[in-house]
Amino acid sequence: MTVEDFKDVVSKPGPVAINFLACFVMMPFLAFGLAKLFGLSASLAAGCVLVGSINGGQASNLCTYIARGNVALSVIMTTCTTFGTILMTPLIAQLVLGTMVPVDSVGIIKSTIQVVLAPILLGVTANTLIPKVCRAIEPICPVVGVCATVVLVGASVAQCSQAIIDAGFSLQIPLLLLHLVGGLAGYAMAKAAKYDEVVARTMAIETSMKSSAFGFLLASLHFSDYMVRVPAAVSVVWMAVVGSTLAVVWRFIPIKENKIPKIPKISM
Repeated sequence: MTVEDFKDVVSKPGPVAINFLACFVMMPFLAFGLAKLFGLSASLAAGCVLVGSINGGQASNLCTYIARGNVALSVIMTTCTTFGTILMTPLIAQLVLGTMVPVDSVGIIKSTIQVVLAPILLGVTANTLIPKVCRAIEPICPVVGVCATVVLVGASVAQCSQAIIDAGFSLQIPLLLLHLVGGLAGYAMAKAAKYDEVVARTMAIETSMKSSAFGFLLASLHFSDYMVRVPAAVSVVWMAVVGSTLAVVWRFIPIKENKIPKIPKISM
C-alpha cells in the first residue's frame, strides 16, 4: 500500500463515511441487541460487542474482488476503519464494555497502536524508501497472509474449544446473525443512499467482515474475564464463512457491463 492509496480516500467520502458509521455504530449496537436477545451472559455479551466494535478485516478485500465489487474502495474502507479503530474501539470499550465487565482501556489503546498503526507506518515507509525490495517480495505476500490467517483462526478456536462447545448454539447463532445481518444492512444502506450495485456489494462485505482475530487478541490481553475472548474465536469462523459465501453468490450474479469497475493494481 502506498501514500497514493490514502489520498484516494477523499475522492469517495460518501461510501467511506457510511461504512465507518456502520462499522463503529451499527455493528456494536447490533451485537449488543443480539446478545441480549439470546440471553448471553455479561462476559459473552461484552465479547460480542467487542467483535462489533473492531475494524474491518483485510480478507474483505479478496472477497470484494470475488464478488465483483470495487477493490480500491474496499481497501480504502478497510484502511479508514483500521485507523478509526485506534480511537473508536478503546472508546466503545470504555463507555460500553466497561459497564459490563472489567476492562483495561489504556492497554487496548497501546495494543491497537502496536498492532494496527505500527505495521501501516512500516509498510508505507518501506514502499517509499525501498520500493524495489517491496516489489520483489510482493508475490509471496498473499501466501504469507493466507498462512498467517489460518494459524490465527486455528489458534483462536483451539484456545477456546471447550468454552465454545459449552456455549452451544446460543452463542453460534447470534454471531452468525451479526455478520450476516450486518452485511445485508450494509448493502441496504448503500442502496438507500442511491449507490450502485458495485458499491453496495463492497459495503456489504466490508460491514460483514470484521478483524475478529484482532478482537481475540484484545480480549485475551485486556479483559480479566476469560469468557470475553470466546465470541471473537467463534466470530473468526463465521466472519470467513459469511463473507466468502456472499462473495461466491455475487460472483455468479452478473452486473451490467458499464457498472463493472476496472480493478486497479493495488500494492499491499
